[in-house]
Amino acid sequence: MLRVFDPRAQLTPVQSAKSLQNNKDSRILWAKDDLLLTTGFDMMRSREVRLWDSRKLSSSVGSASLGTSNGMLIPLFDEDTGLLVLAGKGDTAIDCFEVSASEPFFSQVSHCLTDISTRGAAVVPKVALDVLSCEVMRVLQLTDGCVVPISYQVPRKNSNQEFHEDLYPDTVGTTPAMSAEEWWKGGNKQVEKVGLNPNKQHKTKAAPAKKKEPASGGSKGDPARGCSTSSSPLSTGSSGSAAASRSPSSTSGLSSSFLPGPGPSQSARPIPVMLGQTSKFRHIQGAVMHRDTHITNLRGLNLTTPGESNGFCVNRQRVAVPLAISGGQIAICERSQRGRLPDTALPTIQNSVNVVDLTWDPFNTHRLAVAGDDAKIRVWKVPEGGLKETLTEPEVLLQGHTEKIYSIEFHPLASGILASSSYDLTVRLWNLEAEEQVKLLTGHQDQIFCMAWSPDGKLLATVCKDGKVRIYEPRKSTAPVQEGAGPEGHRGARVVWVCEGKYLLVSGFDSRSERRLCLYSADSLSSGAIAATNIDTSPSTLIPFYDPDTSVVILTAKGDTRVHIYEIATEEPYFMECSSFNSAEPHKGLAFLPKSECNVRDVEIAVGLILTKTAVEPVAFRVPRVKKEFFQDDLYTDTAVCWEPALTASGWLSGSNGQHRKISLKPKDMTPVSEAPKEAPVRKYLPSSVYLEEKTDEQKKDELLSAMVAKLGNMDDPLPQDSFEGVDEDEWDD
Repeated sequence: MLRVFDPRAQLTPVQSAKSLQNNKDSRILWAKDDLLLTTGFDMMRSREVRLWDSRKLSSSVGSASLGTSNGMLIPLFDEDTGLLVLAGKGDTAIDCFEVSASEPFFSQVSHCLTDISTRGAAVVPKVALDVLSCEVMRVLQLTDGCVVPISYQVPRKNSNQEFHEDLYPDTVGTTPAMSAEEWWKGGNKQVEKVGLNPNKQHKTKAAPAKKKEPASGGSKGDPARGCSTSSSPLSTGSSGSAAASRSPSSTSGLSSSFLPGPGPSQSARPIPVMLGQTSKFRHIQGAVMHRDTHITNLRGLNLTTPGESNGFCVNRQRVAVPLAISGGQIAICERSQRGRLPDTALPTIQNSVNVVDLTWDPFNTHRLAVAGDDAKIRVWKVPEGGLKETLTEPEVLLQGHTEKIYSIEFHPLASGILASSSYDLTVRLWNLEAEEQVKLLTGHQDQIFCMAWSPDGKLLATVCKDGKVRIYEPRKSTAPVQEGAGPEGHRGARVVWVCEGKYLLVSGFDSRSERRLCLYSADSLSSGAIAATNIDTSPSTLIPFYDPDTSVVILTAKGDTRVHIYEIATEEPYFMECSSFNSAEPHKGLAFLPKSECNVRDVEIAVGLILTKTAVEPVAFRVPRVKKEFFQDDLYTDTAVCWEPALTASGWLSGSNGQHRKISLKPKDMTPVSEAPKEAPVRKYLPSSVYLEEKTDEQKKDELLSAMVAKLGNMDDPLPQDSFEGVDEDEWDD
């Protein structure tokens, strides 16, 4: 319930309304113009901030969603600028919005990344700000071991030299307006306001708070090292220039005049040192494609597949989705048949037991491998053109595991090689051509969360609930050849090979159940992770998709609305965060198509399919570029033909190695941007000599007269009425 009291008039609320959709913790504060701000959780347990009119609490006037996380949002509001800072407990990001009484109610200003998780937050009084540096707000972040200041500054041309009055209206002072007794008797005096102009400012006792000393033992440059923004260049106007807001189906854009930057003590640091290495994909934009490309009216989906499964799978031609129908049925949707599915029952694959995991053969768009909870793997063949009738008999049946299977994974190079992990703590390799088990890998002490083949197909990596990451060389040994410490948390984990197969990226949880990314060197697992970064707090495991051509990893989890994007580097800072993508509603899975499905004319670097409750929606990830008429060859290297096998199963088992051939994605009618003609620089302004040239009074007078005459036109031209003809005298008699 949301209640408003007038404690001097009555003990009961003057207004009340059922407002919050979830019983979890929430916060409230007064904003400007009789508006209230609340933070809490919606029905889907996504964090949200809402704006209310205190005179009418029946419904909120505006809201914004901030994704799924367990940490409560701490709101900090500055009435002078309308800035709202939201810091979530346990988060490594702090969001800043500009609040308005009209549309758009919430305009995102910045997304500040921090090195350490937030435990609390507070805002510094306005009289303590460095106004000459155009600092409009300063937030103190409480972490486990220190207090970190985060400064918000407006980029201005003459910062550090002039006081900009448009940024600093008179603010509330520190002298009380009345005593408690006066207020209780009905007094309504307001606190006297003071100016912030250093030359005119009233000196108060709060002035010593402007001393710039770091709250922790770290260097002065540390506090804002994690601050970053990811969108179009920020404007240089006043606080009213924010216009863009977060769209539910587009990349979270930042557009305003406020810039979270280094504190005043950092002004002497070189700009490259303060900003650090940035990714050329940092402004990547995700967007759901037009509704005409969706497959809708999916009914009876199985939304309770195990955490080790991706939930559904796709290839270039079709989509396979498990159904919550007895018999482990699987719906097969042709990607070419878009639109609304009929309400009548569709032909399905009857797996006969509950589906645990499923995956398409990367080299055969008609072959689907399905793992069941009866410890068996069934391989189905979908006929050309899709299912016309229900399939009940698999093409191949693989038996060998003694307990339920966790996950299955096809070999990336050899056709017909399939790996499976099971509750019997083994990993088994199968030859689908011979329909038999060929390898048995041991050494796990607990549940196997995930397994992944190396890009060259020689090695197999696993991450296990026993806290270990292992690497196997299946053709030479059944025991792991390397072993090292994995994620501390035991809720789930995923592993993927990155950076040409030289590193392993593991997504899991730390000891506080915060989602975490760890990077390992594939040559020295025993040395532990070489880099790690915390993402946020949420119960679902992040599922990574890695693009080897761009070294970009895209991560999301079942039930999330946010898709995280990072570029992975082999040196500091290792993880370069890019703009994230937010979907309109929580998705049940995200799967990606081969690179050949990207539209290079729109600068798409990845195309995936999002599974919702009732639809499959394509989503494209694009890099904004100016010269889109040229092929962006700096983004599109030759890509591997991953849909063609490089080896046969028997060839790989006998010790042969291979690699995919590569092709260029450049259309024949496009010119590489590296070969684009160089444009001559255009002078935007006249040379200074034009403005500095001295003119005599006579020259100025002649120019003024010439301008006036030009506006009046030629005085010798005849007037329009001169060409009119009169009427005869007798016509007046009529």
